[in-house]
Amino acid sequence: MDRIMSKAFAVIMAGGVGSRFWPKSRAKKPKQFLNILSSKSLIEQTIERVNHLIPEENIFIVSNKNQTAELVQVLPKFPIKNIILEPLSKNTAPCIGLASLFIRREQPDAVMVVLPSDHLITDQEKFLNTLEIGIETAYKTGGLITIGIQPTYPSTGYGYIQFIEDEESEISGKGVYKVKTFAEKPDFETAKKFLESGDFLWNSGMFIWRVDVILDEIKIHLPDIYDELMKIDEAIGNDDFKTVLDQAYGRMRAISIDYGVMEKTNRAYVIKANFGWSDVGSWEEVYNLAPKDENGNYIASNKEKVVLIDVKNCLIEGNKALIAMIGVEDLIVVSTEDAILICKRDRAQDVRNVVNYLKRKNMEKYL
Repeated sequence: MDRIMSKAFAVIMAGGVGSRFWPKSRAKKPKQFLNILSSKSLIEQTIERVNHLIPEENIFIVSNKNQTAELVQVLPKFPIKNIILEPLSKNTAPCIGLASLFIRREQPDAVMVVLPSDHLITDQEKFLNTLEIGIETAYKTGGLITIGIQPTYPSTGYGYIQFIEDEESEISGKGVYKVKTFAEKPDFETAKKFLESGDFLWNSGMFIWRVDVILDEIKIHLPDIYDELMKIDEAIGNDDFKTVLDQAYGRMRAISIDYGVMEKTNRAYVIKANFGWSDVGSWEEVYNLAPKDENGNYIASNKEKVVLIDVKNCLIEGNKALIAMIGVEDLIVVSTEDAILICKRDRAQDVRNVVNYLKRKNMEKYL
């Protein structure tokens, strides 16, 4: 097992924009750089968590060039050579393919652990144990492993993975099962059926595979993207690398690794896991996870600048201005230097619509 673990690398995907966390999350300082329910940013927590298993020299971050300044500021000691910058955001398939090229140069049969940069995990020991199982299984079998979370309620905010729970589909003896199907975010009634069936898991967006295997699968299922990746691969280390990278990304289509590979491959497996996971996908999710006062309110910052009179079950994130609220319930109020968000908690998923509106109206200064 030690021999296999020495081949383990981590890729932390940090190029997202976190539109549901507007107005705190902005293009140059998105969600992963925010301190949510912690004194450390989400990306710092992600690195520290995986660093217990994988040394820092084997951890790569993929971000985009617009976030370079914030990335260096938040992670001043992280090795620059392990930061890969995409010229454009093209979803997770190109991101993972690009990282694979760099890792393959370090270790041709490396096992690659792919992690989003903006999730919360409360049980680190269980999380690391899950990664160890996945790394061993992926290396020995050549399977494409995803991590599924045992659902605790009928969530409409997560995608789902259906697995086959029988002896023939179980490949490691440690809770790794053949994937039957992937399901997009369901409506509430469908989510209830998924939960009741017992064979659906939340899709965490975490993956484990050998680097040679994922590149082969991209070649099979996304040949157009693979061709562009090979052009980039030839240019790595050369003077024209940036030009080739920019041109290749300009030609690539945006597509997720789930849709592009995982839903098509016959090598997909899922680890059934439970380690206190949340993708912290909205302000409502922050409220649910946060400690509340006796009235069910969570004041995220600047408590001395918040005045509440007959207020219940609200999330309040302040800035410099005084926030006074009277006689309201179930609200999210987030104030920054140049914007204020007020919405019902059960409409938190719709915050992205504000971002879309601002884009349509070319109100870039608020993005």
